[in-house]
Amino acid sequence: MTPEEIESRLLYRDALMLVLNKPAGIPVHKGTGGGDNLEQHFTHLQFGLPRPPALAHRLDRDTSGCLVLGKLFEKNQIKKTYWAIVEGAPQKPEGIIDFPLEKKSQHKARWQMQVAETGGMQTITHYKVMGEKNGKTWLAMMPQTGRTHQLRVHAAAIGCPIVGDKIYGSKEPEKMLHLHAQEISVPLYPKKDAITVSAPVPEHMRWFMSS
Repeated sequence: MTPEEIESRLLYRDALMLVLNKPAGIPVHKGTGGGDNLEQHFTHLQFGLPRPPALAHRLDRDTSGCLVLGKLFEKNQIKKTYWAIVEGAPQKPEGIIDFPLEKKSQHKARWQMQVAETGGMQTITHYKVMGEKNGKTWLAMMPQTGRTHQLRVHAAAIGCPIVGDKIYGSKEPEKMLHLHAQEISVPLYPKKDAITVSAPVPEHMRWFMSS
């Protein structure tokens, strides 16, 4: 990724924080298998500072959208809204999914999670139906907790796997995961409104939102 390419993905910049529009299909940091990753290009975002910016949180390899670099925040201070295209439709137009999750396995650095039958980590997702088309549903998903693969497992658990999610049950032939970190709201400065940044919908999800 050239300096121009990664700079063109900046959605917000100030002295404390950058927000980057992460492309789908690239991991945010180096894994055990090596290969290209987004973090290795952060040197292009120093803007005269002695060190590259650091990740404030993570997104899955196949998830696109708002990625915060810079100051670390308490997780419960950041509000995130994801857009997902799922198979079928939930029973209610909006609601809360609160299945606890636990680690299932880890093969070749790929995490898998599952709904815990007993115990597990408390995991809460709020959702709202935004549209329906051709037997699929556009959901806004707002995670209250931040577990690995939370939205993907929760969507599958209510019978609506995310389109393109081969790990958690999608039967669609789509090659790309239809999950996008659409908006993030960060209380960056005391006594000021939170900074809210949104990312444009990636091309592979626009088919659903077009008329």
